Amino acid sequence: MKVRAPELTGRGWLNTDRDLTIGELRGRFVLLDFWTFCCINCLHVIDELRPVEARWADELVVIGVHSPKFVHEADPDALAAAVERYGVHHPVLDDPELTTWSAYTARAWPTLVLIDPEGYVVAQYAGEGHAHAIDALLADLVPQHRERGTLQPGDSPYVAPEVPPSDLRFPASVVELFDDRLVVADAGHDEVVVLDAATHEVLQRVEGFSEPNGVAVVPEELRERLGYDLVVADTANHRIASVHLASGEVLTLAGDGEQWMAGDGTARLSSPWDVVFWRDKVWIAMAGIHTVWTFDPLTSAVEAVAGTTNEGLLDGPVAQAWFAQPSRLAVDVERDRLWVADSETSALRWIGEEQGALVVRTAVGTGLFDFGFRDGPADQALLQHPLGVAVLPDGSVAVADTYNGAVRRYSPTTGEVTTVATGLSEPSSLLLTDDGQALDVVESTAHRVTRVPLGGVVEVDAFAHRTQRPVTDVGAEVELVVDFTPPPGQKVDDRFGPPSQLLVSSTPEALLREGGGRGTDLTRRLVLDPQVGEGVLHVAARAASCDADGGEGAACRMHQQDWGVPVQVVAGADGVLRLPLGGTA
Repeated sequence: MKVRAPELTGRGWLNTDRDLTIGELRGRFVLLDFWTFCCINCLHVIDELRPVEARWADELVVIGVHSPKFVHEADPDALAAAVERYGVHHPVLDDPELTTWSAYTARAWPTLVLIDPEGYVVAQYAGEGHAHAIDALLADLVPQHRERGTLQPGDSPYVAPEVPPSDLRFPASVVELFDDRLVVADAGHDEVVVLDAATHEVLQRVEGFSEPNGVAVVPEELRERLGYDLVVADTANHRIASVHLASGEVLTLAGDGEQWMAGDGTARLSSPWDVVFWRDKVWIAMAGIHTVWTFDPLTSAVEAVAGTTNEGLLDGPVAQAWFAQPSRLAVDVERDRLWVADSETSALRWIGEEQGALVVRTAVGTGLFDFGFRDGPADQALLQHPLGVAVLPDGSVAVADTYNGAVRRYSPTTGEVTTVATGLSEPSSLLLTDDGQALDVVESTAHRVTRVPLGGVVEVDAFAHRTQRPVTDVGAEVELVVDFTPPPGQKVDDRFGPPSQLLVSSTPEALLREGGGRGTDLTRRLVLDPQVGEGVLHVAARAASCDADGGEGAACRMHQQDWGVPVQVVAGADGVLRLPLGGTA
């Protein structure tokens, strides 16, 4: 049965000069991209859709539907900045109340919905890695609609915003260089910029990057031996690179420019966000797959060290821990720890040694959906999507609490969290000044580096929040079905083992009595505890498909997504929970 596409409803529009409607867009295919700008997987989708947009420019209109997770993301100015920052070149509907999200029954960021020229939903996908499937489906459907006369190509409704000039554009991080200079990863200009430490005058620009977010200065004892001065997390190029400042030469150290997908080993990277030198290696915050890796600058060996690629907050041995977009790293020399700003869990965490083995521990934060702005004991304190961290002379840790526009301070000695400064514009990186009395703070959406004194404590209006999304009523026994249909021209291929994987857990753990754990079937019976009553089901699914013709050079694709589905157990509710990994409607 065909389903009519619901109307597009929200607070307003960006990147266009008028409100758009499904009726107005009749005659063309419409691809809705449900996203939120904190989400690294959503940013991957924006990039992977660019070739599809270009190929089908006459027949397809892409519309971003921004349905926010965090309170800060519902701010219209913050959204406008994000649209510019990430080079979104299509109209965007501002959907702060998740009205259109709910109308299309989206359950995950990102979700893609394809609508045909007659206004019917023809396909829905969750997660990333679906650009080839959409391209194949359009190649199949466009000739059909052209032959029927229902396809009427037209001009794009996209209108580019004006971008004012500035020395820095969405800077991401700052580090101290030798000889009274600073180095800034200037993500908006795709450059690494050297500044005078006192005046912030631009002294040098190094090109050859795509949205660089992190920089590490090579220790002096290694500089001559390695032949370069900086290591850069070149995020959108999925690589780490070296910079020799005297010549301006940029070379790739690890990564081949293609995004890591399951099964790729360590030959490819996925949105590396930060780099630091610790324990004789370069440690990499691999935000794109929720892990921490290392690169040995002497042997060029790359190793995945911490995290499983599952998104969430789970402490324990490094190989079993879960992260959620680790974004900034800071070395604690005194404690021999690596502090991690784990942005999507709004958490401050660390990697260190216990009983001779590396473990992950959480200092502040509770999970993917709880955040806020609250000081006090660490187990009660709340952050909102922190992107920066720095170790202070007294052993306390400063946190760039990005979506609260604040600098916070955590004391491992007292276990207390306090606020140092507020009113900042998406602070994303912190650098301790030479005298130890202040921090140089990267204010990303103000396009500057600002000095903030470390002296006092600021009283704040506290709030606590839990990500609000529609709650699904389910029975105590429910069949979980992850729908997946291979794209046109591809098939599920099990010649080399199970082509799919399903991992299920819950928060709280007691909610899920049966059906948890890992398996290869995309259908599973779950038993929930009615006495617990409600919580979040965490579902991670992946499925592989390969070219149906096979043979030498056949391409295989991995489709994957993590869902956090709020549920409540209701007697007589639907006994089936369907999650669309990908396929036609």
